[in-house]
Amino acid sequence: MNKKTVALDQQQYKTIISTIRSGFVWNKHSFKPNERLATILVLQANLGLRISDILQLHIKDIIKDGSRYRLDICEQKTGKVRTFTVMPDIYNYILRYATDHGINSQAKLFDISDRAVQKQLKIVSDYLGYDNISTHSFRKFYATEIYKNNDCDIELVRHLLQHSSAAITQRYIGIQPPKIEQAISKHICLL
Repeated sequence: MNKKTVALDQQQYKTIISTIRSGFVWNKHSFKPNERLATILVLQANLGLRISDILQLHIKDIIKDGSRYRLDICEQKTGKVRTFTVMPDIYNYILRYATDHGINSQAKLFDISDRAVQKQLKIVSDYLGYDNISTHSFRKFYATEIYKNNDCDIELVRHLLQHSSAAITQRYIGIQPPKIEQAISKHICLL
């Protein structure tokens, strides 16, 4: 069976993060609170970056540009250069994490492999009974939330994810455009 990574909904996102932050006992094993894992996933959900790009972040990558903060990265997977605004709340969240953990601006924020993050997330997802969840679910969560909160503007989401076409983005988020949903709902011919 082909397992397709699904986007999280708001409740799953909140539950996963709070479970990671509080720790849990499962199958006679105690899993301690893990702020690093929670922070990695929160950043993925708020920046829309792939896990490989999150794990390469340094504080110095976020640049004060006038009244905004800017992140310039070269995506690990595609080699595309991506520049975008980082909201002050997110920048402060990152700064607080780095300060609390003694991470200087030149060091990577997260000294962990993507495989280790995936493994830890799988344990949490299994504990919560969630299927087909991976770190990519947090990027998909970002995409679907942007889509739903911006009048279903697929072109906006395409641009943010740097997809080559809106069709690819539509497949990626797995949500039918409202026009299609409306057409389907109007065509019910039960006999």
